[in-house]
Amino acid sequence: METIFGLRLFTVAAMALLLSGGHLRLTEAQITCDPVQISWCLQSIVSRMPPTAECCQKLKAQEPCLCREKGDPTFGGYLRLPGALMVCNACNVTFSDCN
Repeated sequence: METIFGLRLFTVAAMALLLSGGHLRLTEAQITCDPVQISWCLQSIVSRMPPTAECCQKLKAQEPCLCREKGDPTFGGYLRLPGALMVCNACNVTFSDCN
């Protein structure tokens, strides 16, 4: 009886580990830093126009990367413009507390 219980416990633990490992890979795949995605927001940043839904979607996906992307030689300058803060606020994205 103890052997069956131990086997079930092992099976449940192994399945939990496999499922959590798959979740971690999915999370890592979702956080692929790509500064080019910021280009969807350039018009709104520069002209201070309201951002499009596509802009907000791309910016939200890049949120964990924005501090790093702020130093990108191509798009980082745009993230330092005052319009970038307006766009981030409109999209409910934060990155102002970069160290």
